[in-house]
Amino acid sequence: MIKKIFPLFLILAFFVFNAKAQTVTPEEYIETYKGIAIREMKRMGVPAAITLAQGILESENGNSILVKKSNNHFGIKCKSNWTAETVSHDDDAVGECFRTYKTSDDSYRDHSNFLRAGKHYAFLFNLDPTDYKGWAYGLKKAGYATNPKYPNILIKNIEKYNLQQYSDSGAADVPKFESDKYKDDPIVVDKEEVQNDPSKVADANANAITETSPDASTIFSINGSKCIYAKKGTSLLAIATRHNINLKKLLDINELEVDGILEEDQLIFLQRKSKKGEKDFVIVSQQSTLYDVAQQNGLQLESLLGYNQLEADGDVKPGTKLYLKAVAQSDQAKLIQDNAAVSKVVLYEVKPKEGLYTVAKKNGVTVQQIKEWNNLTSDDLKIGQQLIVSK
Repeated sequence: MIKKIFPLFLILAFFVFNAKAQTVTPEEYIETYKGIAIREMKRMGVPAAITLAQGILESENGNSILVKKSNNHFGIKCKSNWTAETVSHDDDAVGECFRTYKTSDDSYRDHSNFLRAGKHYAFLFNLDPTDYKGWAYGLKKAGYATNPKYPNILIKNIEKYNLQQYSDSGAADVPKFESDKYKDDPIVVDKEEVQNDPSKVADANANAITETSPDASTIFSINGSKCIYAKKGTSLLAIATRHNINLKKLLDINELEVDGILEEDQLIFLQRKSKKGEKDFVIVSQQSTLYDVAQQNGLQLESLLGYNQLEADGDVKPGTKLYLKAVAQSDQAKLIQDNAAVSKVVLYEVKPKEGLYTVAKKNGVTVQQIKEWNNLTSDDLKIGQQLIVSK
């Protein structure tokens, strides 16, 4: 009996492990489908950012059961005019009829056709194709989803993953349509929802759903020293009291001169930081201060300054190399020379809705120059990313 159970256990464990290993992340999903989203925008006019945000939500980044058994990324149900393959799936009711597609690309094409054909969606195509907030609230108004937070979730996805850059890249090629050429079955729209004019919805609603940050009560370790991630507005006295540490000692550990309220989210150490880093060096990835670098690496600021022959805290540009341990004088001399060159570089921070073309145009350079200066292998940008825009 034991011999039969043991192999079965191994088989089950293999399938569980395999299922976890194949989970698709939002970034992987975007990379896979951004091309078809842009092509569909140019073909039918649905903004690529909206399409991708809906795909991320409706398909659970391509991991949903419905996607796996039907390639249906947008949860589109059969409706009376659907004559192709179908699949049964539990949604608002048990065993509802959903459309099945041979490929995911077919699902994206049908999604565009579905929106373009519905008369209740027609007003959306009068919006600027880059107006993602108008589209998000408009889809809810037209009855696409029953979740009252549906627009906020789409907007959150668009802004978090900078999906607007894909709409920007296709906006100039959006075609003009004669709506009466496209027909689809009507959908009953909730009258109360229709009364909510998306143009009058407060912009603050777009931020109703926020990312979850680390809990301030969670203690973890960096370079052997315990610390927490404290939120903006937290009192240092409250942190000291909660963790049973003398306030003066807490200030000393974190190299802070005065008590008060934190002006931004930051790491606060509960133990004295080390004088030597875990790694030999770090290359700064975004605009920071030397103090930030010291905190992020659990290193005393004085030690960081000494290893890099610096006299005081100050701003550090992306691309700057900083030693976290002692090195030979010849290495320090070369480091100073290299970092001097980095300090002369002009940087630009990517803002929401900006792609490479927009950034290049704003700074009077070409897309190719930006790609070469920043060693970019794709056109994708992230909000807050620091780019070299002049040398």
